[in-house]
Amino acid sequence: MKINSDYALTVAVTALAPAIWGSTYIVTTHLLPAGYPLTVAMLRALPAGLLLLLLVRQLPAGHWWPRVFVLGALNFTLFWAMLFVSAYRLPGGVAATVGAVQPLIVIGLSRLVLNTAIRPLAVIAGLAGLSGVALLVLTPRAALDPVGVAAGLAGAGFMAAGTVLTRHWKPPISNLAFTAWQMTAGGLLLVPLALLLEPPLPALSLANVAGLLYLGLIGGALTYILWFRGLARIEPSAAASLGFLSPLVASLLGLLLLGQDLSLLQAAGFVAVLGSVWFAQRIGKPGLQPPAEIGA
Repeated sequence: MKINSDYALTVAVTALAPAIWGSTYIVTTHLLPAGYPLTVAMLRALPAGLLLLLLVRQLPAGHWWPRVFVLGALNFTLFWAMLFVSAYRLPGGVAATVGAVQPLIVIGLSRLVLNTAIRPLAVIAGLAGLSGVALLVLTPRAALDPVGVAAGLAGAGFMAAGTVLTRHWKPPISNLAFTAWQMTAGGLLLVPLALLLEPPLPALSLANVAGLLYLGLIGGALTYILWFRGLARIEPSAAASLGFLSPLVASLLGLLLLGQDLSLLQAAGFVAVLGSVWFAQRIGKPGLQPPAEIGA
């Protein structure tokens, strides 16, 4: 019984990360300057990563240097760059639906990298979650910008690869240090891209600064500490299914803050998303993986 209760607590804590990420769309569109996806991603990752690095005072060693930059590129540089491109170019609902293919990509990559058997029920849960997200957030007026859709699909692929490789390599350090390494590496990789491909930012307003602080400290540093902690303990496909909570929270924020209505189809999508997340956890492995040891 203790294993099951520990597993449920781990899942609940890990679920906080994608739930908080659901606020990214509304913060991006209402608090950040438009048209600077790479610069915004860099300002979200690098300052928070450096702050965490100052706290842990621990650097990678040996083969972890290239691994950290690979993971930092997948989980932060490439994923966040594509996320912001998608968020800027697509309505939040379309962007969320495109990104919801991630759990299905994780299932496929887990088979290739981790030699994890593909469970038909996990695929069904992923398809149910994707359908629920579509019902929840798509509207007849949803615009399909090709660049935005491509960016959303690419971002889902990069995040899925980062999720699977994180579990494959199992870093022998604390979650705080692991997050610090990756955020710093990802932010550093974004610096030349932002400088070369985007114009300088205009003078930031207080709302812009507040949005960046929120996305960096709460939506970045805190959530990724929780996310990497979860990935070390539960199987990738079960963790990835929690990503369906992001569009669910994004829709709830639209209802609460923007006065949007909830149709019958959206209510059905809401139930389908929650059912998919619950089912994915039920068919995941019941035991917890031991946390990585601190050191080396």
